[in-house]
Amino acid sequence: MRTGADEKEYVPALRFRWLTPYYDRIVAHTTREATFKRALITQARIEPGHRVLDLACGTGTLALWIKQSEPLAEVVGVDGDPSILLLAAQKAERAGVPLRFDHAMSHELPYPAGHFDRAVSSLFFHHLSWANKERAARELFRVLKPGASLHVADWGRASNALMRGLFLTIQALDGFANTNDNVRGRLVPLFESAGLVEVSERQMFSTIFGTMALYRAVRPN
Repeated sequence: MRTGADEKEYVPALRFRWLTPYYDRIVAHTTREATFKRALITQARIEPGHRVLDLACGTGTLALWIKQSEPLAEVVGVDGDPSILLLAAQKAERAGVPLRFDHAMSHELPYPAGHFDRAVSSLFFHHLSWANKERAARELFRVLKPGASLHVADWGRASNALMRGLFLTIQALDGFANTNDNVRGRLVPLFESAGLVEVSERQMFSTIFGTMALYRAVRPN
């Protein structure tokens, strides 16, 4: 769901729709996807019976891996792009994994308050303006149960000068204004401002496009 506050601000996953069919190959070969998403799943500690939301699920890779790692969890992916959701549904069907995918925007999720035990998201927040980051974070707070946790993988503060230089490529593609929030380390205060607690940056991974960071936050009881 590479989306802002409304349809006019919607941005496809790789910015250009013609790149959507190549999304999986590009992400897999440039972001160390298997490494950071497996680490995010381990971090989330998903248990049987948990309801799990994958916000901006894209082609469904993370949702699929979560369901495969914990078959007794209820996993739902949501995204604002119908075309990428079709790819996600086809991928899940090929894998023989039952998954539900919903079409919705990050600021207006179609779920009741306090519904999910876990929420995850990968490579999404850097697409949003600060105002829309705030709206998405507040909506995640709303749909999480008290005591439930949020786990996010996205571009973070550069671990060294090389990583900072490499990240300029992402900024040129996705926009300097919104990506500056990530590279300045503003995701931690973002989640805190939404009411989440115990917010922390847990791990960092070096990639050919910069530093990938994993974050964790909790909705207080």
